[in-house]
Amino acid sequence: MGKVVTVGEPMALFVANEEGPLDSVKTFTKYIAGAEINVSVGVNRLEHEIEYVTQLGKDPFGKYIARFLEEEGIGTTYSRFYEGAPTGFQLKGKDTENDPEVFYFRKNSAASMIPYDLSEEINLDDVDVLHVSGVFLAVNDETYRFAQNLVKRAKAKGITIVFDPNLRPVLWGSTEKMVKGINEMAFQADYVLPGIGEGEILTGSREPDAIADFYLAQGVKGIIIKDGPKGCYAYSSEQGSTQKTTAAGFKLEQLVDTVGAGDGFAVGVVTGLIEGLSLERILERANAIGAIQVSHISDNEGLPTRQELADFIANY
Repeated sequence: MGKVVTVGEPMALFVANEEGPLDSVKTFTKYIAGAEINVSVGVNRLEHEIEYVTQLGKDPFGKYIARFLEEEGIGTTYSRFYEGAPTGFQLKGKDTENDPEVFYFRKNSAASMIPYDLSEEINLDDVDVLHVSGVFLAVNDETYRFAQNLVKRAKAKGITIVFDPNLRPVLWGSTEKMVKGINEMAFQADYVLPGIGEGEILTGSREPDAIADFYLAQGVKGIIIKDGPKGCYAYSSEQGSTQKTTAAGFKLEQLVDTVGAGDGFAVGVVTGLIEGLSLERILERANAIGAIQVSHISDNEGLPTRQELADFIANY
């Protein structure tokens, strides 16, 4: 099986047990959140090795996350505790109709102080895919530099780089800074996975063809544009011509929570690339995992095993 490396900030997650604004909610249930940790869980459950790089506060939340990583079998060779700052956490509302309300407590967290030197220590010799999310880029300038150096090293080794923009405007300070920072990183990737709304923010167009042309012109190998339950559009440039593939989504009778769908989609792409699946099979897998995830309340608990994924696709 293949090996993946990703870097990010995991957080304790408190999900509201009843609907309504967060300031009126009385009880919450504790989970774990973070785009990259969601991808780590999904990749591992599909039986691929993954190394998750992060820095945790030496506090109850940090210990809770470290235990979770160990129980899930996720690699933590380059993850460490840091006593000088806390582990971040977030609150998430309950909303079965729209994206839920989310509030972060992550400023000056342990992960935000991850040392740049660690990006040089990570052994990439046997790595197949580097997964990078725009969330970690947005934390601060140092996390951006960290990810930038890791991407540079991966490119030098010919490692496939999958980049999910995962826009978090509240973390960037301004839309202009976000667009510039995200696109500079995207241009270094082999595969870019924006949602169609993200594509509009990043390129100025909501048309999938125009979004794809924007990135392919910069040398990106492939771009896969997510369009929720409608499915996705994939583009690649071969011998001067653009190849387009579309895939229908998996429509569900009930939507529980939209958070984590994009991370599940990324799991499908990353693992599909490692396994050498056809583009059609990769898109089917990515759409299926995204649909499975939105059927669950937490950000990652519903991510499927191989058998669960096969059963979902077969029985749909």
